[in-house]
Order: sequence, then structure tokens, then C-alpha cells
Amino acid sequence: MNFTSKRNRIAKIQTLHHPVSFKSFVFSRIFLLWAFLGIVGGITAGLYWIVLEFLTHKIAFFTGLWVIPTMALCGLLAGLVIYFIGDPGEMHLMVNNIRFNKGKLDPKNNPSMILSSLLCVSAGGSLGPEAPLVQVTGSTGTWLGNLLRLKGESLRSLTIAGMASGFTALFGAPLGGSLFALEILHHKHAVEYYQAIIPALVASSFSYVVFAVIINMGIGPTWNLPTYELVDKFDFMYAVVFGMCATFVGWIFIYNTKLFQKIFKLIEVPIYIKMCVGGIILGVIVYYFPVTRYFGHEQINTLITESFSLQFLFAILAFKILAISITVTSGWRGGFIIPLFFVGATLGLIIHHFIPSINLALTIVSCMAAINSCVTRTPMSTTILLSALTGFTYFIPILFASLTGYFLAPRQPFIKSQLKEIEHEEE
Repeated sequence: MNFTSKRNRIAKIQTLHHPVSFKSFVFSRIFLLWAFLGIVGGITAGLYWIVLEFLTHKIAFFTGLWVIPTMALCGLLAGLVIYFIGDPGEMHLMVNNIRFNKGKLDPKNNPSMILSSLLCVSAGGSLGPEAPLVQVTGSTGTWLGNLLRLKGESLRSLTIAGMASGFTALFGAPLGGSLFALEILHHKHAVEYYQAIIPALVASSFSYVVFAVIINMGIGPTWNLPTYELVDKFDFMYAVVFGMCATFVGWIFIYNTKLFQKIFKLIEVPIYIKMCVGGIILGVIVYYFPVTRYFGHEQINTLITESFSLQFLFAILAFKILAISITVTSGWRGGFIIPLFFVGATLGLIIHHFIPSINLALTIVSCMAAINSCVTRTPMSTTILLSALTGFTYFIPILFASLTGYFLAPRQPFIKSQLKEIEHEEE
């Protein structure tokens, strides 16, 4: 490209920051870019969700003993997709690319991620669609940035805005989704990505509206917790205690997952064999405990509305943790945020059995907040997300539980890329 062409391209990019016609306002052309990214993210998430629901209803036909060969076959097919098309990576790789690869997510991994995750999630694996959606929408931001020859923080911001649009589409909380996209990158240095806050908010808002229209999403909480009223001004102290219990379970999940990572690494076979084996184990768990199937989006309401014995709740808690660990380590694709909320809800119900005088909504939401903050290290966004998802509008207990999980989390984070020092980013 000659000098004149480069100068013209730079001039076009600079015009994005110029006001459209209203000189008295901050509104500029780059707002339209962020809005366009959010619209694309909302459409992508909406289409993904429609296909996911279609496949889920079809595969859900296989129940009883049939669930074991069904999940084994879906694991095998998803593994073959990854083996022949390419490994799309996991949350660790996504965070690593944003922080240390100049803010780029490669769109070439999207076909493999979409196909493999659709099979894994719809078959009933204990991982949700949030990670695949974030990968696809984030890489769309990278693609737009490359198209406009953006570099540095401008490119990174557009990628993060794309990620936020994916988070928001699934969770239905533009502010929470935007903060989560920043906070998941590094729990101590989220402010390093402050330039992405406004782009993320704009993209998230447009994504939320488009996704809601496409899937005809209702307005209101996703999970129907009992009504909570502040009776005791020291409810935040209960939230801390419940958060400590949930953090302990979070530690169990983390080290259980590390154990299975070591086991599956010792099995030197192609990934489709590992995923098939993982499918068999998951199928056995689902056969005995059907409520552990899928990632928990609808199953959390089942837990809350139906009456399970204390012994059965303990079994669900143990085998759901096992199912998430197997799903993650055997190569199945998806995200673990909503499955962790399911674990937290189960623990909250168990605690309520022992302390029935405490409001059930308080025990559940405290445990959900603490375990997610412990594993993902995202206390701010977890607080906002749970408030939107549960309708629990009194922030303080959720915040205290989230901070408890965050500060009592293991020193080495579950998402390894969060461990690296921020100074490495400049190398």
C-alpha cells in the first residue's frame, strides 16, 4: 500500500471519532460502529440460541439408558469436529489472547467452536453457551477492528465490546455483561481496560435488544427465587457465612477439576476418544440424576420449585461438580458460569434445610455469588448479574458474598491466564 492510500485510510478512521452533525453532543460516528457490533452480536447470539434449542429438544428425546450412548455419540462427533476443523481453545486461551496477543481473537476458530459447542451443550454436557458466544462475538470485534486497521487499545476495546455483547445476550444484563467482559481478563487490573467500558456498554445494550426481539425474551428475572425482604439489618453477615461455605465448595471444584485434568492428560488418545469417554461418564451421571443434565439455565428453577430430600440434594451437589469437571477436562466445549450458579443454588437449598429460619432467597443467592466469584474472580459483575437474573434487588448481601468468594479463593486462579502479571503485557 502506497503512502497516499495509507494516509487516506488513517483519515477515514479518524473521522469515526468526529461528531455526526450535532456539535453540542459527544455523539460520534464511532458510536455507530459500537452499535453495529452489538447488533451483529445480538443476531449471532439469537441464531445460535434458536439452533441450540432445536437440537436440545431433538436430543432430549433420548432418556433413560439411551442417554448414555447418546451423550457418548455427541461427544465423539464434537471431538471429530475439533480434530478435523481445528481446536477453538477454551476460556483460558481467550483471556490469554485478549491480554497478551494484542487483543485479538481469531475468527477462523469460530466454525469449530460453534459446531462442537452446539453438540456438547444440546446433548446435556454441564457447560453452557456463554463461552462459545463470547468467542464468536469477540472475534467479530477483532474482525471489524482489522478491517478498519485498528491497533493497540482501539482494537482490544472493540474485541472486548464484542465479548460483552455475547455475555449480555445470554445473561440479559448489559451492565453486568460489560463488566464481566473486563473483569474476567484480570481480577486485579480490570481498570487497565477502561477504554473498553463505553464501547462494551453500547454494544451490550444493542445486543440485548436485538437478542430479546429474536428469541422473544420476556422482561424479568430468569430464576424465580422466593421474595426477599430485609428483616435483619445484619443479613450481610449471614451472606458472608454462606459465602464461606460456597467458597469451600469452589475449592473442591477447582481441585477436582485439576485432578481430572491430570488423569485425562495421561490418556494419550485423540481428542474425539477422550470426548467420547467423557460422554459415557456424563451419561451415567445423568441416568441416575437427570436434573444434572444440561448447564442449569432451566434446571435451577426445577431445584427451587420441586421438593428434594436433603440426601438427594447432597448427591446432586457432588455429582454436578463431578459432571462439570468431567465436561471441562474431557474436551467438551462450553462455559462454566451458569453451571456454577446451579451448584451454588443446590448448596443454598442444603443450607436452608439446616437453617429454615433464614430466607431461602438469601441462602441461594449468597452461595451462587460466592462460588462464581471464587472460580472466576469477578465479584463486581457477579453481583450485578445475579441481581438481574434472580430479581434479588438488595445488592449488599450479594456483594458481601461475592467479595467473600473472591478474597478466599485459591491463590492460583482457575483461569490460568489471570495469574500472569500485567507487566508481561507490554513485552
